Amino acid sequence: MTIRRAGPDDAGFLAQMLVAAAFWRDDGPAGSVDEVMRRPEFAHYISGWPTRGDLGVVEVDDGSGEPVGAAWLRFLGGADAGYGYVDEATPELTIGVAPGCRGRGIGGRLIDALLAAARDAGISAVSLSVDPDNYAMALYVRHGFRVVGGNGGSATMLSAL
Repeated sequence: MTIRRAGPDDAGFLAQMLVAAAFWRDDGPAGSVDEVMRRPEFAHYISGWPTRGDLGVVEVDDGSGEPVGAAWLRFLGGADAGYGYVDEATPELTIGVAPGCRGRGIGGRLIDALLAAARDAGISAVSLSVDPDNYAMALYVRHGFRVVGGNGGSATMLSAL
């Protein structure tokens, strides 16, 4: 597996990973890129990728050359604040791993790479939003995120870099 920076050509794959993040429950409802992009509360995490300040990474399977997961940061605020909003200076993390590839350490590698890139870019903290029963919450805790609040039943987590 290889992790590389996300670029403009990755917008479609990031949208797919946004679907994976939004509809993470194996036994829950499923969604599509079209559905997610019609919902402003989801679409703003990827619309217009990349915009100024966006930072992302993609993990690619070395055998197939296919991307298997992505994590990215986006600054959202004001009327466009996301679920994990903390303040204007803190970008929100979105992460998605292809459903057939989960449980292989991809999420952890993506977070490590993205947080390292954020540090290099001078970002001092990163936030995210997660359902408290999402199995990924333990992953976030292992990577230094802590609960600092909530929004609509989701936990808002923050990692100081």
